[in-house]
Amino acid sequence: MKPTTRRGTLAALAALASGSAVAPAVAQTGWPARPIRLINPWAPGGPADTVARPLAQRLSETLGQPMVMENRAGANGTIGMAAVARAPADGYTLFFSHVGPVAISPVFSSNLPYDPVRDFAPVTQLVSGPIVLVVRPDVPASTVPELLAFARSRPGEVSYGSVGPASTTHLAGEMLAMMGGVQMLHVPYPGAAPVVTDLLGGRLHFAFLNFSGAVAQMEAGKLRAIAVSTERRARKLPELPTVAETLPGFEVNSWYGVMAPTGTPQTIVERLYREFAAALRLPEITATLEAQGFGIEATTPTQYAAKIQADLQRWAELARATGIRVG
Repeated sequence: MKPTTRRGTLAALAALASGSAVAPAVAQTGWPARPIRLINPWAPGGPADTVARPLAQRLSETLGQPMVMENRAGANGTIGMAAVARAPADGYTLFFSHVGPVAISPVFSSNLPYDPVRDFAPVTQLVSGPIVLVVRPDVPASTVPELLAFARSRPGEVSYGSVGPASTTHLAGEMLAMMGGVQMLHVPYPGAAPVVTDLLGGRLHFAFLNFSGAVAQMEAGKLRAIAVSTERRARKLPELPTVAETLPGFEVNSWYGVMAPTGTPQTIVERLYREFAAALRLPEITATLEAQGFGIEATTPTQYAAKIQADLQRWAELARATGIRVG
């Protein structure tokens, strides 16, 4: 947490005592008075850009200052998140947050240069990101119970691919195996494309894949989708049940959101929440995001904080049960 000087504390208390809180101070400084940086911890061109760019463009218009997206990729999103943790808490540097660096890496990795709760103020969870459970066509399973029965009949032989250790696609498979009481073989890959290649080639039985990475093969009948990983059914795939309909409590949500450094004035946090929520309600933005398989959330800062805490607890329980570590 950023240190607070005694002088700063006394000044804040004096402002409150005089009836002059942070809101007038922010109004006097005219925030925003210069461009705002939105740090995206992923490389350009991926799913994160699909969500972030139209929202940044809209907020540039409504705030009257450019919101400039800066891609700072590396180390599963932790490089970008660490950069925002060190930034001034003045509302001019924001983090385009994702479940990976916020709630997964802090559990499965050690010695991260930030604490997701201590060092950040949640603004809003923008969207939910379901991942889709798909099987190759010759696997005799069209439902989650059938897939679990298939795996139970071949202990340790039914294989699934992921985009890497402790990714959502890996942890979804581990959670499925743990909650379903079966043994399965995890095969990690450096990305989604080789997972799909080996599924189509008969070298894997199933996988959890992001919607964008699976939709073409699903529509062509080359892969069979049997469930989604989020608590609620996906609006883009309403016919698919959730895994939780078979295994209550199952949730793997590859969500995106916005966070600010701890200490950012609450009036700025609330303003940002309102602006992002309003942008998400625009029909053209809603349609763009839902076409990519995302579900609109626009949660309040308090709701987003609770979501982060729940995910940290969920992944910590899985880490204890499986012993998974990635560094």
